[in-house]
Amino acid sequence: MRDPDNAFHLAIPARDLDEAQEFYVTQLGCHLARRYDDRITLDFFGDQLVCHLSGAWDKDPPALYPRHFGTTFRRRDDFEALQRLIEARDIPFHRACQSRFEGLAEEHVTMVLCDPSNNLIEFKWYRDPRMMY
Repeated sequence: MRDPDNAFHLAIPARDLDEAQEFYVTQLGCHLARRYDDRITLDFFGDQLVCHLSGAWDKDPPALYPRHFGTTFRRRDDFEALQRLIEARDIPFHRACQSRFEGLAEEHVTMVLCDPSNNLIEFKWYRDPRMMY
């Protein structure tokens, strides 16, 4: 079982590290932990995201399913605060905020962004927190 002191680690391709840093740090508010010539390491909502400089990034956004990553918020207030930040900073949505599975146990709200290297990022909040996993 994961200890809350541990962080999930995900590495993704980035076509340009300055663009990636602008998007994740300046726009989304993530913390820059380290920067090297070939990668940046970020605190992405409590987990570790590494953007590696790569020529192997998608030229067009891939299909959302199955190719995306993101954060599932335990508290709706946190989800809504991020939504307000995205809207205030005019970050374009790949898929605007919407409800899914209304009336079912797995009902949740979701929104999707696309970073400058066409990595898709989904943020969501479940009405019933037992559905997070």
